[in-house]
Amino acid sequence: MGGSPVRVADVIAAVERRYPPAWAEQWDRVGLILGEPDAPVRTVWCVVDCVPQTVAEAIDAGAQMIIAHHPLLLRGVSSIAPTTYKGRIIHQLIRGGVALYTAHTNADVARPGVSDALAARLGLTDLRPLVPAAAGTPAASVDGQGAGRIGTLPQPVTLAELTSRAAAALPATTWGVRAAGDPERMITTMAVCGGAGDSFLDAAAAAGVDSYLTSDLRHHPAADHIAEAGPALLDAAHWATERPWLDDLVGLLATELPVRATASDLDTDPWTLHAPSSPTS
Repeated sequence: MGGSPVRVADVIAAVERRYPPAWAEQWDRVGLILGEPDAPVRTVWCVVDCVPQTVAEAIDAGAQMIIAHHPLLLRGVSSIAPTTYKGRIIHQLIRGGVALYTAHTNADVARPGVSDALAARLGLTDLRPLVPAAAGTPAASVDGQGAGRIGTLPQPVTLAELTSRAAAALPATTWGVRAAGDPERMITTMAVCGGAGDSFLDAAAAAGVDSYLTSDLRHHPAADHIAEAGPALLDAAHWATERPWLDDLVGLLATELPVRATASDLDTDPWTLHAPSSPTS
């Protein structure tokens, strides 16, 4: 590009070389949400969630572009009037001259991708997909791609110790990390999935791993899984399991383009209070 300024289109091209939109699930909505492709970009703000707080961060930082993991407009809307929640965000972005781009399930299945960054926080090695990309799909064009990751811990630890280590390794949230299973169970192998991963409980059991860390686990599927002697479960905040990937995204942009890229550390997990139950007298 020589001395030409970096444009929104240049940032998109760099991101899509690593996370092609064709790798996204059919139901997903990835790519450029708003913004002029030819608009100049000096600062990129990387977030898990595009919410008023992270938009305010980006504008305060003088960013010209936000890259978000979660789509702002995943489901159809009939209005973007500023009287609606998402409409207010869109108007705020337009007034601030901030482009918005989303990389979601295409970043989830990529290698390296969201779950690789999560696995790295936990020190896992010898990584392979929990659910390999289906043969014949665009994501299967690169070996080792798919949802989640399976790996080996540096040394065996108890479930209780692993839970404490996971809570320390992941970004801090009110939710923290909770676990299901025998606290003294020894854990050597582990599956992880950034974001909501209870649809992969059967895959984790079939893989024969000792534990599975993800987020948004529901009561009955988790209870049934433990009753069937499946892997121990660790349930972390959704935001915390995906925030590590933002560091990889920042590294990618810093390598590819002369822009300033920053990962937001603003906790956008919706749960803001936690009070342990007390036994009744």
